[in-house]
Amino acid sequence: MTEAKHFALIDLGSNSARLTVWAIDATNQPREIVRLKEMVRLSEGMGEEKVLQPAAMARTITALAGFQQQLAALPNVTLRAVATAAVRQAVNQKEFLRQVKKTTGIAITVITGDEEATLDYTGVINTMPIQNALIMDTGGASTELILVQERKLRQVISLPFGSVNLSERFLSSDMVSAAELFDLVTFVENTLNGVWWLRKAQNLPIVALGGSNRTLAKIQRRREAFSNFEDIHGFRMPTTAVNAIFRDVLTKNLTERQAIPGLARERADIIIAGLIPVVTMIRYLDCDRLTFSQYGLRAGTLYNYLNTPS
Repeated sequence: MTEAKHFALIDLGSNSARLTVWAIDATNQPREIVRLKEMVRLSEGMGEEKVLQPAAMARTITALAGFQQQLAALPNVTLRAVATAAVRQAVNQKEFLRQVKKTTGIAITVITGDEEATLDYTGVINTMPIQNALIMDTGGASTELILVQERKLRQVISLPFGSVNLSERFLSSDMVSAAELFDLVTFVENTLNGVWWLRKAQNLPIVALGGSNRTLAKIQRRREAFSNFEDIHGFRMPTTAVNAIFRDVLTKNLTERQAIPGLARERADIIIAGLIPVVTMIRYLDCDRLTFSQYGLRAGTLYNYLNTPS
């Protein structure tokens, strides 16, 4: 009897670390058997100097060591471990990767912003029937934009801002002032103005990825009393509902935000800055709806693995 194959992916983002493991059967079909997430806030306190901080690195290495224990219990595992914006931007990247390898045995590959965006595209295009859209993945320290026309990838860009670094740069952790909000929106708008090809996405639907964007769908589904509010793949949401939720979040202090159904408590301090990019993009493109995807980088990596001749 052939030993079962397993493909494992560690996705080390700026805000969270995730482990996903799939069992691959004899017909090359995957079945997800492990899904773990740890909120590590790796990009916390990086600042203008882009230095990974000791406490954030320690939290992350502890989480990765836990992932490694999970993997050790499985036979015949192919592991791919990737890091995105926080490690990509860090001036002490090499030292951090050395610590991870020494402590956990995990060798992490740092992928470029364009590679991250392309994996997002692969994950979405293999799981959704989209023809023309802008895919938008807002993470902790970067935002990927992908223009899809006739199901083909036409343009990609990775912008160096996300929920964590925008929060740290522009906002207080409790009530957001009008001046802070104005400065943040102006910064995001000016950045989008520099992406020449975005005009080609005018009026196209936005396919939303990333923890902050997905939170919109979870809040809305809680409000509409869906039985499984976290099952958001393919969920469509009119921009009027997006704006209503964002307005509601803006009126609340940190404690009140932590109590919003569908909003994870550990995301409450960064959710306002995390939603600014997509709320701004909706207006920029005059878009009438968001469509949410649960499958981006991780699914894209899986499909690349499945489609690579062994």
